[in-house]
Amino acid sequence: MTISFSHMANAIRALSMDAVQAANSGHPGMPMGMADVATVLFTKHLKYDPAWPEWPNRDRFILSAGHGSMLLYSLLYLTGYESPTIEDIKNFRQLHHPCAGHPEYAEIAGVEMTTGPLGQGLASSVGFALAERLSNARMGDVVDHHTYVICGDGCLMEGISHEAISMAGHLKLGKMIVLWDDNEICIDGSTSATVSDDQIARFSASGWHVQAINGHDAEEIDAAIEAAKQDDRPSMIACRTTIGYGAPTKQGTAGVHGAPLGADEIAAARLMLDWPHAPFHIPADILEAWAQAGKRSQDLAEKWKIAFDGLDDAVKTDFNRRLNKQLPENLAEAINNLKKGLVDNPVKVATRKASLMALEVINPILQETIGGSADLTGSNLTKTADQAPITGQDFSGRYMYYGVREFGMSAVMNGLALHGEYIPYGGTFMVFTDYCRSAIRLSALMEQRVIYVMTHDSIGLGEDGPTHQPVEHLMSLRAMPNVAVYRPADAVETAEAWLAALQDTKRPSILALSRQGLVPVRLTHTSENLVAKGGYELRAAEGTAVVTIIATGSEVEIAVSARETLQAEGIPTRVVSMPCTDVFDDQTEAYKTEVLGNTDINVSIEAGVKFGWERYVGRDGIIIGMDSFGASAPANELYEHFGITAEAIVTAVKNRL
Repeated sequence: MTISFSHMANAIRALSMDAVQAANSGHPGMPMGMADVATVLFTKHLKYDPAWPEWPNRDRFILSAGHGSMLLYSLLYLTGYESPTIEDIKNFRQLHHPCAGHPEYAEIAGVEMTTGPLGQGLASSVGFALAERLSNARMGDVVDHHTYVICGDGCLMEGISHEAISMAGHLKLGKMIVLWDDNEICIDGSTSATVSDDQIARFSASGWHVQAINGHDAEEIDAAIEAAKQDDRPSMIACRTTIGYGAPTKQGTAGVHGAPLGADEIAAARLMLDWPHAPFHIPADILEAWAQAGKRSQDLAEKWKIAFDGLDDAVKTDFNRRLNKQLPENLAEAINNLKKGLVDNPVKVATRKASLMALEVINPILQETIGGSADLTGSNLTKTADQAPITGQDFSGRYMYYGVREFGMSAVMNGLALHGEYIPYGGTFMVFTDYCRSAIRLSALMEQRVIYVMTHDSIGLGEDGPTHQPVEHLMSLRAMPNVAVYRPADAVETAEAWLAALQDTKRPSILALSRQGLVPVRLTHTSENLVAKGGYELRAAEGTAVVTIIATGSEVEIAVSARETLQAEGIPTRVVSMPCTDVFDDQTEAYKTEVLGNTDINVSIEAGVKFGWERYVGRDGIIIGMDSFGASAPANELYEHFGITAEAIVTAVKNRL
C-alpha cells in the first residue's frame, strides 16, 4: 500500500500539536505550516543517513526558525534517528530530556546547530555553505553537498539577514538553498503591520536565484527545490503557507504561533486532517514509509566511504585529524620557539602586532585556520602572507574579507566551525563585540572553537574617542559562561594566548589586543604555557610581600613599574599577570590561593570598568580602573587623565599603609 504524501506530512503536524499540548507551551504553527515543505525535502532531496548522522558529506539542514523545533524533532524521529524517541517527544521542553524548546546542538544527532535567536541560523548557514566550498576546493567532489535552511519572517526581519544574504550572493554559494516560510504572520499579528519588503526583489538584488511557490503543493515544492539545485547561485524559495495548517479556527492567525492549540482545536484538527489516531501514535504503515525515506541515502553514504578510503593516506589522516579537533604535533614546539626568540630578542610591539607574529608561525602549520576581518584587516593584523583571499571564483584561499558585517562575520564563523574541518578566527575592534555578542553567545552555548581577535582593546587606542574605546566590554564578556577572554601583556603572552585558544576545543576565545606598543614583561623563557593557567606570578616580592598587584594586558607594564617604585621605598611588592580570569577560575583552589597570595594590600589595575575586580582583590582591595566612558586624546594623556598609572598605584598603596 502506498502511503499518501499528505498522511506523511500530517504525521509531523500531529506530533507537533500533541507535543506542544503535552508541554503546555511551544510553537505549533510553523511546524504545521511547513510540514509539506519539510516532507518533500526529507523524502526526496536531503542527503542524510540516520544510521550515520555524522557522515561528513551529508547535506546540512538548519532550522533557522528554531522556535518551530517540533518540526525538526518530528523529522528526526520519523526518519529513524536513534534520538529523539517517542518518549523524548512526549517530554518536549522538559528538564533532562533532549527535545528542548529550541534545538540545541549536541543534544540530538541531526541538530546541526543551536537556533532560536532569529536570523542566526540563516547567517551561520553561510558558514556551513562556505565550508563545503572550501573543502570541495581542497579535496574535490568527495566533499559535495548542499546546505538547506528553513527560515521565517522573523529571520528576514532581523538585520543579520541582510549581512547573510549579501555575503552568500557575493560569494556565489550555489549549494545554499533557503526555504522561506512565507505565512504573513508574526507574533503581533499580520506582518503587514510590521514589514512591507519585497523579499523576492531583495534576494534577487543580492545575486540570488529566487522562486515563489505554494508551500502546500508537493509537486511545486519538489520542482522548486530541483530547480534550485541546478542553479549556480544561492537560492531562495518563497513558500506561501498557512501557519498552523490543519487547525480549523486558528490556522492563519497569530494565535497559533506560540501557544498550545487546546484540546478542542486539536480534536477538530484531527478531523480536518483525517488523522483519527491517538496522541503520539503514528500508524505502522506511515512510520515505515518515513523509515524508508530515511534510508534513501544509505547507498550514497557507502559509496562516499569507498571514495574517501581511496584517497591518499595523508589526505585522509589530515581530514580525520581536523574532524577530531586535533592539532599538528609540531605546533606547540613552533610556538615555544617563537617565545624563546621573543625573550632572547625582546621587542616593544602592540599585542595586535604580536598576534600577527604568532599567526605567521601558526598558519603555515595549521592549514585549517580560516582568517578574516570585518573590514579592518590592516588594523586587526589578521592576514598572514600565506593566506590568499576567498572569493566566489576561488575557494582555495584561507582569508575572508567579511566587510563591515561584524555580527554576520561571527555567525559565519560559527558555521565554519560547526561544519567540522576548520578553525575560524576573525577580527574587529573590541568595542564592536557589542555587535558580535549574540553570535559569541551561541559559540559558547555550542562549545565551538571560534577565535575572536578583538583589537584596540582600551582607552589606549587614543584619539578615536569614547565611541571606539571599550570600557565595560572585558567584564561583560567575562560574565558570559564558557568564553575565555584573553588579554595578553606582551608578545610572549600573546603567543601563549593563541596556543591556549587553539588547544581549547570546547569554548570560544576572545583575544583582547592593544593598539599601542607594550613593553616586554616576560624576560625569562619557559616552555610552560603560563597564560593557559589564566594567571601567574610575574614578579616576586623582594622580602615578605606586603602588596600584590594584579594586572592585565597593557596595564601589566604599569604594575611592574609601580612595583619597582614600591620596592625601592621598602614596600615588598609582587605582580600577578592575569591574562584570562575565565581560565584562572578553572584552576585548583590551591593554585589560585598561591597566585593571589595573602598580602595585606591587594590592588588591581585594568583600563576598564572596576566592576568585578573585588572578586580577586577583596571588598577592601584597591581597584584602579574606569568609572566612566573614555575621551578623545592621545593614549598617554588618557592614562594620566583617568588615573591609570604607576603613580596612582603607589599613592593608593602608601595611603592605605
